[in-house]
Amino acid sequence: MKLARDTWLTFQYETVLLIRNPSNIAITLIQPLTYLALFTPFLKGVMGVSTYGDAYQIYVPSLFAAMGIYSGLYAGFALLAAMHQGVISRCRVTPVSRIGLLLGRELMYVVLIAFQAVVIALAALVLGLRVQPANVLFALVLLSMMVLLGVSISFCLAMLVPNETVLPTVANSIAQPVALLAGVLIPLSVAPLWVRNVALWNPFAWGTRGMRAILEGQLRGSVVWEGSLIMAAVAVLAVVLTSQLFSREIA
Repeated sequence: MKLARDTWLTFQYETVLLIRNPSNIAITLIQPLTYLALFTPFLKGVMGVSTYGDAYQIYVPSLFAAMGIYSGLYAGFALLAAMHQGVISRCRVTPVSRIGLLLGRELMYVVLIAFQAVVIALAALVLGLRVQPANVLFALVLLSMMVLLGVSISFCLAMLVPNETVLPTVANSIAQPVALLAGVLIPLSVAPLWVRNVALWNPFAWGTRGMRAILEGQLRGSVVWEGSLIMAAVAVLAVVLTSQLFSREIA
């Protein structure tokens, strides 16, 4: 109960800080909305699909995955800022659980990116996407796992590389190949065989494939359950390892 309470208190604190700056939320939506409107026509021509609705079924889950990967893997900058500003140090003298401090922050990112994904889905529906609401909700669950994994990795990087100059380079060096091997721009089905073989080791690729199948209405497809199980297992492992590192670093 104490862990749940401390997590909730930290989540509330971080969410209030976010809500006080709604312009930041709006700014983060500009890029995905731009890609949604401008990149999908190119994808329609490349993939040879007949309608924009089919193109959105391919690209919207890829865009969800891109949001989860990039937003998650760059979340460590906020943790690094909190560490340098003394926020984490001040929390150390309180009875709040160290793990609760971490999980509350991670859940804030899950809710933020889920909200952004809902906005993207609504915009895509207006532009021609056809999908069942229940399928979107299932895709959001899978996206949440991807966010947890990305944020956990980013928090680890922030603690291991606590330098504002070096951290962007490290994060970008990880995010770019991970995103490409997840098929967030072009589906991996059109990639060379060796790229697809390498992508099998990328859990984000499994998540992207799973979300694409979900939005295509293939909820019972094996790729959905394989992707969900892989993402859940890796996300839980990442959260546990990050919690241990976080507890040790701020002890």
